Amino acid sequence: MAALVLVVVPPQRKERIFRHQAILDGAFTDQELRQRYRFGRQSIMFLTHLLRPDLARKSRRNHALTVQQQVLSTLRFLASGSFLQVVGDTKGLDKSTVSRCVHKVCGKLACYASQAIKWPTTEECQKGKRKFFAIAGFPSIIGAVDGTHIRIQAPHTDEPSYVNRKGYHSINVQGVCDADVIFHFIHFLLHENSWASNVSWPGCTHDAHIFRTSQVCQHMETNQNLENVLLGDSGYPCRPFLLTPYLNANCPAQRNYNYAHGRTRSVIERTFGRWKRRFHILHSEIRMQPERVVTLIMACAVLHNIAMSMREPLIDGEEDNAVDEVEGDAAYNGPQDGQAVREHVTRAYFTR
Repeated sequence: MAALVLVVVPPQRKERIFRHQAILDGAFTDQELRQRYRFGRQSIMFLTHLLRPDLARKSRRNHALTVQQQVLSTLRFLASGSFLQVVGDTKGLDKSTVSRCVHKVCGKLACYASQAIKWPTTEECQKGKRKFFAIAGFPSIIGAVDGTHIRIQAPHTDEPSYVNRKGYHSINVQGVCDADVIFHFIHFLLHENSWASNVSWPGCTHDAHIFRTSQVCQHMETNQNLENVLLGDSGYPCRPFLLTPYLNANCPAQRNYNYAHGRTRSVIERTFGRWKRRFHILHSEIRMQPERVVTLIMACAVLHNIAMSMREPLIDGEEDNAVDEVEGDAAYNGPQDGQAVREHVTRAYFTR
């Protein structure tokens, strides 16, 4: 009788995929690159060079991803707002690999926040005031401030605090921009001394409270100057350095003031709108815990400023309609100690 022979077959190794590396070598035009990554060839090369010291691998073992591949995978995820698995499939990468790329690249980009998102210098303030004045004749404006909500999945910790007044989970992000839709300040953390803190502003937090505890408010209070003023909506207190609209305009001058205020302040809404349309991940529900979401948000803010400085256009059909859809916070009902300044501005510039 023949003996049975057991043959042990070794497990099949997963076929190695040698990833395509010719994306920037002519495979796509600049327009096609922007449709996929929101940046053209020169900008992608700039980002690759910027991050190379932080992302370059010391070894090529196991076909480690190049810096360019890490950057492109992250940009694709941020631009599309898709699932990590979908981005991985389009790149020939595993979901876990894309997740590690996004986490690492966003973390390194966020480290450049102090260089990319800076409060304007005295000279920049003067230029900014002229540009703001050209919009609707509003004087002494160096920036517009507002908040916007970034939708997130329900967190495991302190879940009710992240439910905003519209009923969904979010992180409330506050920004200050100039007339060129460039961020000069981004704030969404309880501890401003280190933006990398793990505690973020939940969606239920009021815009006025966020501003009151921000570095911008402290700076403006310490250096009060009627020649340098911010514009905010009715969700903020009227302060000598932060002018808000009249809730009940009862004369032509006040109505003229409100009209000019609204036109000028709309810059921050356009900034948020362009920011979210450039990076669709900010429009969708981010499926990460808050501590990772804040890193991703800061990375997107850094990328936005880089894109604006390199004059990267938005894709066709998005430029003119880029307005943030998130409405302002409820009207502020606390102390109003900026009425005298507001009345002066109204009488001097909007009485006709």
